[in-house]
Amino acid sequence: MEIVVCVKPVPEAESRLRPNAAGTALETDGVKFVLAGYDESAVEQALLLKADVPGSRVHALTAGPAGRTDEVLRATIALGCDDATAVEAEPASLADPVGVAGALADAIGGLPGHDLLLFGKQAGDDEEGLVGPATAQRLRLPYLGFVVDLRYDAAAGRFRFKRATEAGEEGWEAPVPLAVGLQQAWNDPRTATLPAILRSRKAPIARRTWAPPPSAAGSVGERFALPPPRQGAKMIDYRTPQEAAEKLVRLLREEAKVFP
Repeated sequence: MEIVVCVKPVPEAESRLRPNAAGTALETDGVKFVLAGYDESAVEQALLLKADVPGSRVHALTAGPAGRTDEVLRATIALGCDDATAVEAEPASLADPVGVAGALADAIGGLPGHDLLLFGKQAGDDEEGLVGPATAQRLRLPYLGFVVDLRYDAAAGRFRFKRATEAGEEGWEAPVPLAVGLQQAWNDPRTATLPAILRSRKAPIARRTWAPPPSAAGSVGERFALPPPRQGAKMIDYRTPQEAAEKLVRLLREEAKVFP
């Protein structure tokens, strides 16, 4: 089985991002980029399927500006992925999910084959969850998101899995090839060993350059701004819960103007 797992470099959770001087983009100089949270589960699921289906290979793929993708791809190699490809493009061409999907679909089309495309259900920075379905649409593959417990039935040649919904879990099965937005793997994501990390530093990374076709039109961020600073909290002195509730309602009505 040929598995392609698409991952996204996202700023480390502790990063303090600021708009640039023009307010047209976020300033990323000095920001460390890491593997997105749900993408870690996607990598774990790919490696579990690789171990479960003899002869399988896992190819890690990401798109981003040059210099941002290597650390993330080397992390996937250290975890156990067999190959890695970086699709490098100008930041403006990857500003929205449609642009990223175009870059990924172009690269996937150039690979020898793909029985399963794995995505994290959404990234940890924009949380849009659109790259997976947009990529699948370009490749004319069925896509199912919010997937858990993804298994492969070799005898039937079909994937069996569950989808998390507000009402509970749904049982599904689908033929090969398939694109999946994973919510959770069988196990928690594994941790790379030190020898594997050291080996990954020397592993080759294939590179492709991508530019959108002249007819492509995507969304453009017009302005980025920090939220207004928080105002100081007001403490309420009270002796009973009833008194606290009465004072709170009065403040919401008279000062915050929440109630008429």
